[in-house]
Amino acid sequence: MIPDTSNLPNDLGELKKIIADLHEKQQIYSSEIEVLREQVSHLYNKLFGRKSEKDKYAGESPQLPLFDIPEPDPDQEQPVEKQTEVKGHTRTKGKRKPLPAKLPRVDVVHDITEEEKVCHCGSQMSRIGEEVSEKLDIIPAVIKVIRHVRPKYSCKQCENIEKKGPTV
Repeated sequence: MIPDTSNLPNDLGELKKIIADLHEKQQIYSSEIEVLREQVSHLYNKLFGRKSEKDKYAGESPQLPLFDIPEPDPDQEQPVEKQTEVKGHTRTKGKRKPLPAKLPRVDVVHDITEEEKVCHCGSQMSRIGEEVSEKLDIIPAVIKVIRHVRPKYSCKQCENIEKKGPTV
C-alpha cells in the first residue's frame, strides 16, 4: 500500500498512528464501496430486471378504490326501477339533391337501333317513356349538366297477349 518505505519514521508511536489512520480510511472506503455496490445492483435491476407489476404486487392492486361506496345490504329490499318504453323511429333513405336548374344542360340520347324497335310479332314499338340520369360535368371555366336520356318502347299489339306479357 505504501509505495515508498524509505520515508517511514522509525518511531513506534508514529507508525501505530499511521496504521490506525490507514485502518480508519479502509473502513470508510469499504462502507462507501458497499453503498456503491448496492446502487449498481439497484440500477442493474432497474435496467435489466422484471418490468411487469403483476409479480410485484402478487394479486393485490396498489391502486386505492376510487369511490368509497358501501356494499348494498342483502337484507334490505331493493327499490324497483320504473321501466319506460321508448318508441322506435324509421330512418329515411338519403337522396341526392337535384342539380340546380340554372345550369345549362346537354342531352345525350342513348336510343336503340331501328331494327330493335320492331317487336318479335313484327309490329313497330311505340315510345312509352324515358329514364333520365344527370351527371355534373366540370370543364375548366365551363360548368354544364349532361343529361343521359334512354327512351323506353313497348309493343301495343302484344299488350293484350297474356302468355308472354307486354314487350318493353
